[in-house]
Amino acid sequence: MAVPKRKVTKSKRDMRRAHDAISADAYVEDKVTGELHRPHHIDLKTGMYKGKQVLKVKERF
Repeated sequence: MAVPKRKVTKSKRDMRRAHDAISADAYVEDKVTGELHRPHHIDLKTGMYKGKQVLKVKERF
């Protein structure tokens, strides 16, 4: 069975865990519609990406 040769210091342990924090998702406001969407993702309500129509959007009734 593998056994650590030395005790892991609090500093090394905490440095390893530095990237484990959960951050909130970023959202940007669409210039045309004012809807919030993730940056670098398609706006699913309008089907637009970088000012171009990428998806056909079905009309909701």
